[in-house]
Amino acid sequence: MKVIARNKTASYNYFILDKYEAGIKLVGSEIKSIRAGKVSINEAYVTFRNNEAYVTNMHIATYEQANRFNHNETRSRKLLLHKKQIITLFSKSRETGFSVIPVTLYLKDGLAKLEIALVKGKKNYDKREDLKQKDIDRRVKKNIARY
Repeated sequence: MKVIARNKTASYNYFILDKYEAGIKLVGSEIKSIRAGKVSINEAYVTFRNNEAYVTNMHIATYEQANRFNHNETRSRKLLLHKKQIITLFSKSRETGFSVIPVTLYLKDGLAKLEIALVKGKKNYDKREDLKQKDIDRRVKKNIARY
């Protein structure tokens, strides 16, 4: 498994409640660009239309050798999920404060997979508490290593 892109701010801005692995429906120039590592999922999110899930605003750079057969960089791409997973994610995302965002993009057995997460937004005081806890853990590890 080769990790291509991570959404590093996801755990800072959200409480991650549940994770799912989804395939992505891509065209040829998109997968070549993903293998080259020219992709960003930081601004991406998941939408639902006609009982199907789509990742929106995921930026995949154009592939230079594809010339006229290139793709639109930020088009919506269909996610390949089981029907039950789509229904649960859609029903949870309709509740107030919940969203579905991509966390990691990776290659698994030659196929591009997207790890999506059901998340709930953090308030500013939650973010401060997390930073305090990380600082305390760092100090404890430092003191343990010292002795």
